[in-house]
Amino acid sequence: MSAHEDAEVLFEQRSALGLITLNRPRALNALTRGMCVAMDAQLVRWRDDDAIRAVVIRGAGERAFCAGGDIRMLYEAGRAGGSGATDFYRAEYRLNARIRHFPKPYISLLHGIVMGGGVGVSVHGSHRVADASAVFAMPETGIGLFPDVGGSYFLPRLPGEIGMYLALTGSRLQTADMLFAQVATHSVAARNWEMLIDRLAAGEPPDAALAGLPNEPGASSLPEDLEAIDRCFAHGSVEAILASLDEDESTWAPLAAITIRMKSPTSVKITFRQLREGKSLAFDDCMRMEFRMVNRVMGGNDFYEGVRATIIDKDNEPVWRPETLPEVSDSDVEAYFASLGERELELR
Repeated sequence: MSAHEDAEVLFEQRSALGLITLNRPRALNALTRGMCVAMDAQLVRWRDDDAIRAVVIRGAGERAFCAGGDIRMLYEAGRAGGSGATDFYRAEYRLNARIRHFPKPYISLLHGIVMGGGVGVSVHGSHRVADASAVFAMPETGIGLFPDVGGSYFLPRLPGEIGMYLALTGSRLQTADMLFAQVATHSVAARNWEMLIDRLAAGEPPDAALAGLPNEPGASSLPEDLEAIDRCFAHGSVEAILASLDEDESTWAPLAAITIRMKSPTSVKITFRQLREGKSLAFDDCMRMEFRMVNRVMGGNDFYEGVRATIIDKDNEPVWRPETLPEVSDSDVEAYFASLGERELELR
């Protein structure tokens, strides 16, 4: 166990298992730069330790596995100028890549809120085990950001156009939907997690350890909507997607259109391009692309306005700039993807 049980993240070795506990329950286990740096370093140690056969990550408290990055901290750091915000993203993206390339089983135990940065420290691992309380979302377009932490890689690789639907709308998935969408790989009741941890600590392979620990997740609503999602979200532009939603007779389509129109127009457009490009990029190239994008976001308007409206003032009335989709030009979008030169993301 970490020497300080009040540390933001705890590390423990249980025989053949390395156990990570995100330990900011009052902050819904939101990630800080220090947590990302510490986890990255610990994963290197466990990668090179032959005694460690698997790693488990979990979140403290009952409300969340991890609600994302510490958005208020990023807001304040970005407003203050300097490199505080981009330093966080650099550390976070390096950690995402470390997890993606980790050569041993990496098992996430998902409960409560699993959003943003919480997705980044779980979805790239080999096993994602959700209990009945898990709620997944990538809601970044609503705060002037985009679905980062490798969203450009994993979202386009979900079945059909589910990834684009989730990215543009920020819609939430319950456990059964997470399994159908392949965000989660297994469902196990939280009361059985300690048994699972004990089995992994004893050296059992994850699939064997998970066997016999079922949890009935209920029925997913996504299968009945998938045809319409694919029909509406397969188009070549945001405008075409919205036109398709406006014309579609599905019960959810009007709400999806309204939801997208409430998001930052810039975020919606760069997210669309991000996912279309990410579908053909290698993981590390996706992370480099996202780092270029987030640098431009931190230097713009909509992230700060979105956080102000949803978290600081909570008036839920953001004033986006530009205010409408037609005002976001192709050249505006292109600028988010341009090289950073010497400041490009380096992955180790």
